[in-house]
Amino acid sequence: MFLQCASSHLSYVNVAEKLQLDRLLGSWRSHQRSNKLSKRRIFQKSAVKMCDNSASTLHLNLQRSKKVWIWTECKEVMTVAVERGWNTFIFSSDNRQLSDEWSSISLMDTLFIDEKQVSDGAGKVVAAVFEVSTPAELQKLKIENEQAENVVLNFLDWKSIPAENLVAALQGSDKTVFAVSNTPSEAKLFLEALEHGLGGIILKTEDVKAVLDLKEYFDKRNEESDTLSLVEATITRVEMVVGMGDRVCVDLCSLMRAGEGLLVGSFARGLFLVHSECMESNYIASRPFRVNAGPVHAYVAVPGGKTSYLSELRTGREVIVVDQKGKQRTAVVGRVKIEKRPLILVEAKLSAKEEEMGFSIILQNAETVALVTPHRVNSSRETAVPVTSLKPGDQVLIRIQGGARHTGMAIQEFIVEN
Repeated sequence: MFLQCASSHLSYVNVAEKLQLDRLLGSWRSHQRSNKLSKRRIFQKSAVKMCDNSASTLHLNLQRSKKVWIWTECKEVMTVAVERGWNTFIFSSDNRQLSDEWSSISLMDTLFIDEKQVSDGAGKVVAAVFEVSTPAELQKLKIENEQAENVVLNFLDWKSIPAENLVAALQGSDKTVFAVSNTPSEAKLFLEALEHGLGGIILKTEDVKAVLDLKEYFDKRNEESDTLSLVEATITRVEMVVGMGDRVCVDLCSLMRAGEGLLVGSFARGLFLVHSECMESNYIASRPFRVNAGPVHAYVAVPGGKTSYLSELRTGREVIVVDQKGKQRTAVVGRVKIEKRPLILVEAKLSAKEEEMGFSIILQNAETVALVTPHRVNSSRETAVPVTSLKPGDQVLIRIQGGARHTGMAIQEFIVEN
């Protein structure tokens, strides 16, 4: 629904953002045309370049703090919301009795809403309220004329006004704009539209599950703001694997930039940062949405501190995209391709100690498959080394974590994996 709305109402999108997206896609198409021409030449050693950094502009800007107010008359909903850290509640102006009752059993901020404004218990106006039912009414809004620092938009039929149009119409405002949402999915659209989204939402519900689902969504947002700890490991062995294997290509619904990839490994205790195919070569066109990730048995990091087998990934699932500095974000899987390909085994350790437990990964033996390095390669702009060029002594980045897993979740259990 989000993509349909975005494509149907592109005229409302900020012109600068549209031009930037056009430049990115144009650059990608240019790379493809260039690579097609290069295939006519005699094969040369691959020239690896950084892909366009403008891809980073497509990342969701979820770092800004978002506010949540709860509008309900259900005591169970109130209890669950408070337990999860949301303590600002909206009541109808004529429902002060319920407000007093709940305030006596739980610490909360109570606000009262009518057709024009939201006020606190002392009568101070904290937000102006506008009911909007058509795009024309949205365009006529003059929220900067309001004295209150917050604005609440109550859509009588929000589907007639896509969230992208709403954010585009209100961009640049110093006000914190809230949208009344009846479901977590509606709230997500308002919070993410055009990367920045609105400053907050009012979840109006009598359903406990709606609060739980919204909290799960915010937990994922907060996880993205955290930086994963990556460590340097030294390659100890690179060896051709006898025979073929079923390797998995993961195509995402997002573009990746240089230094980004997926965390993959044969053992959950150590996941290698496998680079995306955003690099250029004379052999194949750039695929900045793709990670040639490894065989079907390998683990891949997914949101919530979990792992999944590559063979279990499906369209619509989410994975974690990580860059060279450990910055992470979630991305949706658009397609998974499993094909038989020749394989290569890569092993690494944190130090030269013989007794130290090592880490390994099996990958397709191809020049387009690369591991991310902790430093620039050979003082150049490159951030990854193709597996075909790897040799003992090279440095790569891995993620160390607990090895024992049950259905992808880390557990405290003795385990030996070789």
